[in-house]
Amino acid sequence: MHILQICPRVPYPPTDGGAIAMYDVAAGLVRAGHRVTVLALNTPKHHQPATALDHLGPNLRLVAVDVDTRLSPVKALRNLVNSSLPYNVERFVSEEAAAQLTEILRTQAIDVVQMEGSFVAWYVDVVRRVAPRVPVVLRAHNVEYTIWQMLASRERNPLKRFYLRHLAGRVQQFEHDYLPRFDAVAAITEPDQQRLRHMGCKEPVVFVPAGVNLERFQPDPAIRPKPRTLFMIGSFDWLPNQEGLDWFLAEVWPKSHALYPELELHLAGKQMPARFRELRQPGITVHGFVESAAAFMQQYDIMLVPLLSGGGMRIKIIEGMALGKCILSTSLGAEGIHVRDGHDIVLRDEPAAWLEVLGRYHQGHLPTALIGQEAAHTIRRLYDNRRIVESLLDLYTILTPVRV
Repeated sequence: MHILQICPRVPYPPTDGGAIAMYDVAAGLVRAGHRVTVLALNTPKHHQPATALDHLGPNLRLVAVDVDTRLSPVKALRNLVNSSLPYNVERFVSEEAAAQLTEILRTQAIDVVQMEGSFVAWYVDVVRRVAPRVPVVLRAHNVEYTIWQMLASRERNPLKRFYLRHLAGRVQQFEHDYLPRFDAVAAITEPDQQRLRHMGCKEPVVFVPAGVNLERFQPDPAIRPKPRTLFMIGSFDWLPNQEGLDWFLAEVWPKSHALYPELELHLAGKQMPARFRELRQPGITVHGFVESAAAFMQQYDIMLVPLLSGGGMRIKIIEGMALGKCILSTSLGAEGIHVRDGHDIVLRDEPAAWLEVLGRYHQGHLPTALIGQEAAHTIRRLYDNRRIVESLLDLYTILTPVRV
């Protein structure tokens, strides 16, 4: 098959959840013997050369279109007055990208178009206009409006809360208008699968989780994690990660450090705001961006995922599980991942409950090794990236029974 994958950014390097989810599917499709054309918006934040995916071989072609998606207060204000699209979607609308999409559809035999997330859903109308018989699949990384609703509900600044609520409403209207236009939807979590069905999306609306390339996440037996250490790693340009770390630092860490001063907290991730980069609290080490998430994770003991908002699936959780890490997460942080509290993960939501778990860990009463072993087993059984690619190919076969 020849699959056209439309991405809101060049999916390389695979260092954060969104890039990993897109990259691993493209690489997996190529390894399975298919051709892939990646049409990607080349944004300033994640700008890459046109050769970024050449290492995947001749069956993958990258078409990168420069698009300025940087936030602008002037453009945001103009959007409120003049546009029917929410600002965080309008930033990804590009006439040049639409022209490139048109050219690809007119000059190449494409079997399936797969769009990665709501931010590029606008381009479904271009496909319908140029190649109405080509099936179009949405891979729903999140139901975006739910994230903005959660963020607005906890925002204390009245003006910011008003803007977030307004933005959530516009994103919700956009998703209700556009997502049912697809021939099929692949939801990354089962809760999102139900939300998408309630929005009126056409069947098939299937559950296809993100996976892990297990070749990239093999534990190194030579690395022993430092005892009594906690760590958090993520992309801090994503507001829910900032919110979660703010909550942990305000509600959990001060009491934890007072009671268990030997515990260390290690923070890593790209695009860290200054308030995190410049932390000077006892027991906290800020590493910033690290080249290898796998190497960083293996140096420390318990992985923290203190998410209060968000949707979709936390790729870093399944990567940590693949490495056999014991993970302490909120229930929302682990939403959509088939885990069981106390078996292959530890789930707590209230600050006092987090503190109790950290106390048990400090005292050596938390079975971290056993939980980590079960976590790795869960990933091998359910989240191997090869299984994910097979599920997507099954969906393509349903949509293109004659052409496959």
